[in-house]
Amino acid sequence: MKRYTLFIVITALLVIMIAAGSAFLSSGARGVQHHPMQELTAYTSLPAEIAAVLSEEYEKEHNIRVNFVQLSPEQLLKRLQEQAARQDDGNASLVLTDRETLDRAAAAGYLVPYISEKSDQVPDSFRHPNRYWTGIWYDPVVFAVNQDYLRTHLDLPNSWQMLAQQRDIRIGTTDFMAAEASSNLLYSMIAEYGELHAFDIWRRIQPKIIQYSKYLHTPVRQVGMGEVDLSVTVLSETLRYIHDEYPIRILYPTDGTSIIVYGTGIAFRSPERNARAAETFADWMLSDEAQLALSQHRFYFLTTNPMTLSYQMFAGKNINIFKNRPYFSKEEKEILLDRWIKEVRFYGK
Repeated sequence: MKRYTLFIVITALLVIMIAAGSAFLSSGARGVQHHPMQELTAYTSLPAEIAAVLSEEYEKEHNIRVNFVQLSPEQLLKRLQEQAARQDDGNASLVLTDRETLDRAAAAGYLVPYISEKSDQVPDSFRHPNRYWTGIWYDPVVFAVNQDYLRTHLDLPNSWQMLAQQRDIRIGTTDFMAAEASSNLLYSMIAEYGELHAFDIWRRIQPKIIQYSKYLHTPVRQVGMGEVDLSVTVLSETLRYIHDEYPIRILYPTDGTSIIVYGTGIAFRSPERNARAAETFADWMLSDEAQLALSQHRFYFLTTNPMTLSYQMFAGKNINIFKNRPYFSKEEKEILLDRWIKEVRFYGK
């Protein structure tokens, strides 16, 4: 049944969109065409494909064009710093990036607080305590398990401890050096369990790992094809393969898991009119309409807004998320990855 959950959600959302679209067309879409198109500039570290989907869909619905500028987290913070130092209005009005970058921007004074009826629905764990940013989606690490393996094993490894103890199992995962979501798992486990315990878990998992992949989607394909029994991977990539009818079941680690949180913030020194429009766009990204736009293009993130149909129909909404945030300096991360390489991946070789 789980493989059809996403289909049910999308079908239900399509009904909502059709009804909403009809109401919109009958109540004033004609008048919108007479207004010149407003444009916003938004800084983002998300992939260009995701930004393009959001921009195109929002422009169709609201006659406002969001021009995304693709930047790395460090470049994004530098641009915000330069804008904050100005005496007049800057270019960017919105920031769409990961939680750690948003926290750094808020601490440096590059964002302004914002709260609305929609953002107020988001749980405190997904937003800044002083409302300088609001999380809109998150992507947890899960266990993607081949269904043939499930049929022949009663002792399902549904926790990190059980996975470390499991004997008859072939595991796939993405190299911690290759992707942010993968290395974030290591940092999150260290923040949650401490270095000794986290490295001990991975030492016991290491002998069962068949292959470290370069890309996030590869371990999901491997488990779907039966090349491995279980993959440690992100939910968004797993849902793509489930949607394509691969024989995969999702297990959520009962002893906690890491997540990547994506959120929005309003840039300091944004022109007033654009700041208000940016707030409206940020609220729209917390809606079912935004979720539908993403899912139609095969991007599957979990919404942080519990009032949406997407959230209410998602079976894994009670995921146990690690409590401690994996905030380490660039130098600390390099040390931890170096230790993982020496003491886990290539230990004894």
